[in-house]
Amino acid sequence: MSRTAGTAICLLRCDLRAHDNQVLHWAQQNADFVIPLYCFDPRHYLGTHCYSLPKTGPHRLRFLLESVKDLRETLKKKGSTLVVRKGKPEDVVCHLITQLGSVTAVVFHEEATQEELDVEKELCQVCRQHGVKVQTFWGSTLYHRDDLPFRPIDRLPDVYTHFRKALESGARVRPTLRMADLLKPLAPGLQEGTIPAMEDFGQKDPVADPRTAFPCSGGETQALMRLQYYFWDTNLVASYKETRNGLVGMDYSTKFAPWLALGCISPRYIYEQIQKYERERTANQSTYWVLFELLWRDYFRFVALKYGRRIFSLRGLQNKEIPWKKDLQLFSCWKEGKTGVPFVDANMRELSATGFMSNRGRQNVASFLTKDLGLDWRMGAEWFEYLLVDYDVCSNYGNWLYSAGIGNDPRENRKFNMIKQGLDYDGNGDYVRLWLPELQGIKGADIHTPWALSSAALSQAGVTLGETYPQPVVTAPEWSRHIHQRPAGSPHPRGRRGPAQHKDRGIDFYFSRKKDAC
Repeated sequence: MSRTAGTAICLLRCDLRAHDNQVLHWAQQNADFVIPLYCFDPRHYLGTHCYSLPKTGPHRLRFLLESVKDLRETLKKKGSTLVVRKGKPEDVVCHLITQLGSVTAVVFHEEATQEELDVEKELCQVCRQHGVKVQTFWGSTLYHRDDLPFRPIDRLPDVYTHFRKALESGARVRPTLRMADLLKPLAPGLQEGTIPAMEDFGQKDPVADPRTAFPCSGGETQALMRLQYYFWDTNLVASYKETRNGLVGMDYSTKFAPWLALGCISPRYIYEQIQKYERERTANQSTYWVLFELLWRDYFRFVALKYGRRIFSLRGLQNKEIPWKKDLQLFSCWKEGKTGVPFVDANMRELSATGFMSNRGRQNVASFLTKDLGLDWRMGAEWFEYLLVDYDVCSNYGNWLYSAGIGNDPRENRKFNMIKQGLDYDGNGDYVRLWLPELQGIKGADIHTPWALSSAALSQAGVTLGETYPQPVVTAPEWSRHIHQRPAGSPHPRGRRGPAQHKDRGIDFYFSRKKDAC
């Protein structure tokens, strides 16, 4: 039966992968020509909303460019390619519809936050004007939005634990999609376009720092290789829970976050690989904890759906009035790693140099900015947006609201003690010494509190406070009881274990459920 050839435009945004991609899957089944499209939206390279910091910094831009190049190569092996354009997606799509005259559908994954939703609204308007079908899917989370036991989304719990328990007991993860080996071709006469370079955005390629904990490239190929390495080649996943609070090196955590942020790897694929690993090798608290962290990622995305613009509000989800300061000098000290508090400064310098910071570091520097300095939490959120290679709008703002005490934290006034945290997770000071070479002469745990050392000790270490290293911009009273304290316990080979863990609620249930399911 003859019919008019249909062309589907697959607008890819944070779903830069060929595996488990429902947009490509649908187009393959419903069109004769398929156009995978990525747009470099100029709005992503302007200033942030509150403090006009650059929205996309060099580390994330490089990772994005690598991911786009990798997807193009992967699609070429499948008989297609990735069409690349510079411009607003709604304008690019409008031009392609007009140029080709054969477009029957525009397909994309839905996002959760306002700027992305505004783009979707404009796309729908363009398609309406041209009589083109819009087909959308939800594909960014482990658990599908429609499978949540909270409908409508307003019923989503405001405490993560309640959310997690409900999902673990009453929801299932959908299986990954089986993708075609070969994709339908592009529409005739369509040029794939040139992938821009760093210089086209007015940025320089960042210099690789040998100290980085994330020396990886962007793209689906690298993401799948990382999973293969972390799960199957080294069994590192089986000790993840013990090492995840590490600070130095590549192997203390999965490092999936940068690839997840751009959709280079599917959370459902990670889930299936965890299930396979547990069947074939071992199931323990560490394998569960990978899923636990993926659930946190889901939760912040669903929180964004529930609260909308409020996740960006100064008063947060709790509508709490806090007299935040906007001291730009203090903010500069924080972002440049010159607060005079070594554990904070080391983390901030790692971020600037590499675009990466450990989860433990992020919690500490966020607590320091909001609770010790009392600065507007959005300053920190926008600085992270600029620099983090794994920036994800929902996780970033969700975590900053949490740290500021105006988000989803059930505990009132949670505050990290910078000195205790340094001693717990960097007991010998090796991490601080790595990133603050000016303090290398200070031995052992004393490096966390240089202001408490005698003049003679500082002189012997080659340190002059206020000259070679700053005096602390603030000292919290609770720090004093940890000064000159020796860290307890021996360091873990891949980073200190830290203090005794709280009881891991949910783990016993997880394993009992798995046993019942067998």
